[in-house]
Amino acid sequence: MTATIDTIPDLAPVSDSKALRAAYSCFPSGVVAVCTRRGEGDSATLIGMAASSFTTVSLDPPLVSVCVQNTSSTWPLIRTAPAIGVSVFAGHQTDLCKQLAGPAEHRFAGITPLTTEKGAVFVPHAAAHLSCTIHNEIQAGDHTVVLLEIDTLRADPGVEPLVFHASTFRALEARKEPNAT
Repeated sequence: MTATIDTIPDLAPVSDSKALRAAYSCFPSGVVAVCTRRGEGDSATLIGMAASSFTTVSLDPPLVSVCVQNTSSTWPLIRTAPAIGVSVFAGHQTDLCKQLAGPAEHRFAGITPLTTEKGAVFVPHAAAHLSCTIHNEIQAGDHTVVLLEIDTLRADPGVEPLVFHASTFRALEARKEPNAT
């Protein structure tokens, strides 16, 4: 049996940035905080940002990726750190995510972050915490794909993650499988 094509889809040119953004928004992604600490004690500075282009990559070695805009003024400060904390936002952390995406001077206002000795910084109550180092950076258009190697972690799959889809934050819904008879 051969499939036949009856109509041609109404495709927009890729140069139409509005259409391209709409196409990208059809794919849901996890939302994370990427954070570190510079310095020690009272002079320590917390540096962080929110990222919505996050995905798992490999089990061996344990890799995740995050895409960072080449115009980011935060990433150059994070990328030189000995340890980078990645916090997978929980479903109830929409406001915190927006705060970490906002002005740098207010990103940690009212937050008591968790930190490691090496300087990885995590937001509390996240679904997962991954302490990472940079494995590789790949230039990709107007972004850099950053591969992060996980050194240590904490995860609670029972915590609902925050999801970014169609330019808004969403929650996941578990679907029940029909009973097999």
